[in-house]
Amino acid sequence: MQIITAFWLILALTGCSDKKEAKEYKIGFSQCVGSDLWRKTMLDEMKTELSLRPGTKLSYADANNSSSKQIDQVKEMIDEGIDLLIISPNEALPLTKIVEDTYNKGIPVIVIDRKTSSALYTAYVGAENYQVGKIAGEYLANSLKGSGNVIEVMGLPGSSPAIERDKGFTDALKKHPQIKINGQFYGDWLGENTEIELLKNKDKLKNVDAIFAHNDVMATSTRKVLQKLGFSHQIQVIGVDALPGNGGGLNLVSNQTLTASVLYPTGGKEAINIAMRILNKESFSKENILQTVVIDSSNVQLMKLQWARINSQQSDIERQQTLLADQFKVYNSQRLVLNFIVITLVLAVVFGGLAFHALLENRKINKSLELKNTEILNQRNQLIEMSEKAQAATEAKLNFFTNISHEFRTPLTLILSPLEDLLKNEKIKLAAGSNLKLIYKNVYRLLRLVNQLMDYRKIEHKKFKLHATANNLIDFIKEILDSFKHSAEKRNIDLRLIVKESPGVVWFDVNILDKVIFNLLSNALKFTSDNGRIYISIGKMEGTVHIDVEDNGVGMTDTELKHIFDQFYQSELNYSRGSGLGLSLSKELILLHKGNISVTSKKWQGTTFTIALPLGEDHLTNNEKATQEHQSAKLYDQVKIYTTEHDQAVSNEKDRTFEHIKDQSILIIEDNQDLLDYLTHKFETTFEIFTASTGTNGLAEAYEKIPDLIITDVVVPGISGKNLTHQLKSDIRTSHIPIILLTAQGSIEQQVNGIQSMADVYITKPFNFEYLQANVENLIKNRVILKEHYSSDISSSGVKRTANNLIDKKFLNDFAGIVEHNLSNEHFSVDDISKAIGISRVQLYRKIKALLNCSITDYILNRRLKKAKYYLSNEEYSISEITYMVGISSPTYFSTIFKNKYGMTPTEYKKTRLQ
Repeated sequence: MQIITAFWLILALTGCSDKKEAKEYKIGFSQCVGSDLWRKTMLDEMKTELSLRPGTKLSYADANNSSSKQIDQVKEMIDEGIDLLIISPNEALPLTKIVEDTYNKGIPVIVIDRKTSSALYTAYVGAENYQVGKIAGEYLANSLKGSGNVIEVMGLPGSSPAIERDKGFTDALKKHPQIKINGQFYGDWLGENTEIELLKNKDKLKNVDAIFAHNDVMATSTRKVLQKLGFSHQIQVIGVDALPGNGGGLNLVSNQTLTASVLYPTGGKEAINIAMRILNKESFSKENILQTVVIDSSNVQLMKLQWARINSQQSDIERQQTLLADQFKVYNSQRLVLNFIVITLVLAVVFGGLAFHALLENRKINKSLELKNTEILNQRNQLIEMSEKAQAATEAKLNFFTNISHEFRTPLTLILSPLEDLLKNEKIKLAAGSNLKLIYKNVYRLLRLVNQLMDYRKIEHKKFKLHATANNLIDFIKEILDSFKHSAEKRNIDLRLIVKESPGVVWFDVNILDKVIFNLLSNALKFTSDNGRIYISIGKMEGTVHIDVEDNGVGMTDTELKHIFDQFYQSELNYSRGSGLGLSLSKELILLHKGNISVTSKKWQGTTFTIALPLGEDHLTNNEKATQEHQSAKLYDQVKIYTTEHDQAVSNEKDRTFEHIKDQSILIIEDNQDLLDYLTHKFETTFEIFTASTGTNGLAEAYEKIPDLIITDVVVPGISGKNLTHQLKSDIRTSHIPIILLTAQGSIEQQVNGIQSMADVYITKPFNFEYLQANVENLIKNRVILKEHYSSDISSSGVKRTANNLIDKKFLNDFAGIVEHNLSNEHFSVDDISKAIGISRVQLYRKIKALLNCSITDYILNRRLKKAKYYLSNEEYSISEITYMVGISSPTYFSTIFKNKYGMTPTEYKKTRLQ
């Protein structure tokens, strides 16, 4: 009974809490054929892995070796609604279109085992058949100690796995000339076909030392034929697959039917892991090549034990799930029992003997509840005490910060006064005018933040007193507008006052309302583009005067509107550079007037703030009213605090017609125009500078200009700096460019996250410019050193070592392979390479120049001459034949460039090699 009571108590406590359920996914798996053991194992691995991920469903379809059927099955899965498709294509070409269509619909596609004829898929998982054959050949060569006779039993003629395994096998045996391949037969992947072929050629089996079959099924049939013919059991038989279970390669090696089997992993588990990474928006590799290993008597028992342990763990999982279901049944049963007990207790009241027992039980329960109630009360008191201490500590910190902020005003004043004197000095202004104006603007910005913080603390402590007077609201607004006219006219912004209906005399505190109007106008100027409009409208409605501040700027989303008046709120969508205090303070100041402030906005269409103030004076107390004579403060003593921020520095465009073109270029991405101008000015004497004020524009500039280095702020409009870095480092066109991240996020976790986004350097604000400059020069210097070191003699090995990440390595390997494959084509051009790799001609030139420090034509010519040099040294071809074999149209031209490269003609070189 106590267990049931505890269970219900826990259920009651947890039932009210919000439960965050894991998102459910539906994965479709289209298999070309599912009848053989290898593909059944693939499906079992997927189901095993999915059993660890509750909520994810698998929709499976077997095409039974029919491409048209497989296409129809994939279409049905898409219609049913799947989140991701895993497909093992029956044939590459017929299945390409449906895979591309699925990918283009935004559904991730994982291709497993066999590829299609297109690169439009999300990820590929599969083993490399060439490597399987090569490992089998190396194993046989080692076991035969470098000499012997072997026979190869291959799969279906013309199938890519059979061709690649055969190539890998023969390439491995080329290194051992004493090992001879006496015969090659096709078993078509089937055991009965293998037996027929081997019995037809039984004479070739007499002197054989080893037989390599392309799968374990054919290898098993090979062993049967050998036993039937009475040949020695010492003949080694090697298969491929090494599957677990009955009839699998592991058991065949274990019972010595097969000498060894090369593991050909199905990739089922890996496919599900990658699928979940894709669905959960985690990083993943597009190409996932599975590793293989030879299973023989030395390690087969270990592999069987591992597989048995996996099966055991899977059984445990299934048993735990069964136990969980049983527990739910027990729970329902106990609930019924509890109801029955309650009914029984009610009936037991009739019986005197049971009533006394029930009374004792109730007393025990009451004592237990009293103890628990006392414990809960103590805990509540402790929480209250801790909360009060935390609130007191927070208040002390805020008071300290407010006092410090108040002390800021004195040094700020002492900075402003000498600074204004320096700006009046024409000699100093000429030498450092732009820097002084930058300091001047940011001192006023800091002063505004200090004033806002102090005003807000006064409101929190109810020390902000209202001194309202009767005023002409229209004249008041006009005077404020005059302060912003200059900033608006410089940007061709239409700033005007529209009086719909005169409100007459309005009671308000001019020293408070001016802060609100100043803040709203300052925000409107900040978020309104050049040539825009800002209208202030005044009208009356139901005993209130309405002041509308309307602009046609960037606007806000619904999410931003919900929090726009929250304290310290900053939009993550607009990346506002404000403190998040101005609008919150404005709302509190309007509430002091017994008024209200609201906002309406649409993204990219504009924003309207509406202030509603009560007319008359009945809503004000006597303490909140003041005579005009008592209004001693100047009405607009803070004009400069709000308008200086919008003063734009005069742009001194330099005449760059005869300016020396710099060797290196830098792209700077920063939304703060002052900081962008500052960095541009500091770096433009040494580097070619490109700029962008949003992450989206910065990404486009990076792809177009391919700079030598990028400096970007983390928080910029559009794409964030970290996402931009990840995109550029993951793109073949820009992966080689060093990137420096600038940010105000200075915690260790944020710095680690920045480096994990693939940035080269992470610098926190405020930063020392010399430190930034040293990092810039160091990154560019290291890039130049790498290019000079590795491009001194361009070769295929040099190409592989120059790249410092996987994307660059793959790009250069593809580039070298395309060039090598087309050396004999005299019409081979840069355009052909661009089309093959999939990037523009200009981007290809810049990428090769950045990685190899040479032009593409020089690289191709160098490879042709190296190839010709090899032919001259090792092959019996004439000079004319070699000329056309390396893609050079004229023997005379070939002789000239060969001599320029190696200091002798091809004929002289050949004679020297012969001697």
